[in-house]
Amino acid sequence: MTQAAPSFAHDALILDPRDIDLSRSPLAGKIDAETYVLGAFNPGLTRLPNGNLLMMVRVAEALRHPIKDGHVHAIRWDEGAYVLDAWPLQLVDTKDPRKFMMRGGGWKVMALTSLSWLLPVELNADGTRVEAIHYDRAIAPRRAYQCYGVEDARISRVDGRYYMTSCSVSPERHSTTLYTSDDALDWQLEGIVLDHQNKDMLIFEGKVADKFWAQTRPLGDLYFAYPPASPWRAGPSINLATSPDALHWKPYDEPGIRPHAATVATARMGGGAQPVRASIEGQEGWLTLWHGVEPSGVVGIYRTYWTLLDLDDPSRTIATCHTPLLEPAPALTEPLRDAMYLDDVVFTTGIVDGGDNWIVASGEADLACRITHVPKDALRASPSQ
Repeated sequence: MTQAAPSFAHDALILDPRDIDLSRSPLAGKIDAETYVLGAFNPGLTRLPNGNLLMMVRVAEALRHPIKDGHVHAIRWDEGAYVLDAWPLQLVDTKDPRKFMMRGGGWKVMALTSLSWLLPVELNADGTRVEAIHYDRAIAPRRAYQCYGVEDARISRVDGRYYMTSCSVSPERHSTTLYTSDDALDWQLEGIVLDHQNKDMLIFEGKVADKFWAQTRPLGDLYFAYPPASPWRAGPSINLATSPDALHWKPYDEPGIRPHAATVATARMGGGAQPVRASIEGQEGWLTLWHGVEPSGVVGIYRTYWTLLDLDDPSRTIATCHTPLLEPAPALTEPLRDAMYLDDVVFTTGIVDGGDNWIVASGEADLACRITHVPKDALRASPSQ
């Protein structure tokens, strides 16, 4: 029997592109072109020392008119300045408004018509109201490996210190970088911790046997097939890694969460919110929210699922649910219809304990930030298959 999706006491957009003041952007006055907010989305979420919540929002600032004089343009950070690179139209494919692909060559090469930076947005304690937007604490590119932007923050608090991972984008590599902080507002860049195209890194909010643990998601264009009768499907999956210091990571030998062969709803998957300790139906473990992608259209249909991992061996699943926890919500984005460029995407990126509820932060349609209160007693595992 298929389980019904839980109902939510609060499920709303908390921030969208209309709320961003680009006159206070790190790019303001630094490029000779009009920009706009393509999306304010995929927020990392944590609780501040004062009890309020903090979203670290990805702001994708895009060129209003990327194509000009027979060229398409990309924004790039260059030694403290921002420049526009021009590419002749005959060399690129511009069907997607967010990016352009280089023609020819033996592998995919792309560039972006936007540059992403991170904006701290302070919410009240239950995440239902914006209290302050900290433009003075925005995180923008600082190193060559971030020259095309900083994307998709995830925040974990371990032993009283905050650890924030992000994706740094450049021609050098598409890497995972780490920031640390004592207060979640003043961040120190620690550098690259995972190399090329290893995305969705989520540090567990607590150590296992005195080690940091993290979920990772290596990407590639080649995957080896499972045997025909295997319950698993080949493709992007959620792996694990351990570290003595959160800087030096060793991949864990056992696999993590893998796509099930029995469904295409999770044919591709990746980490969502940072794993947190939780009790579900009397079982203690690490609660992880992750995204499953069903192939469809341009990017697929993104939904949020949950799994409970063993406290001592997070490679072992002790409970999960095959019904999505969160689905894309077209009713929420209907007032923003004119600004939308994607449908069917909810991309969960943060979770905080809210007492009787889990407060869950997601990016909706790569456009806005969504806050959902998920009742803890609504999490029910699917029967074993």
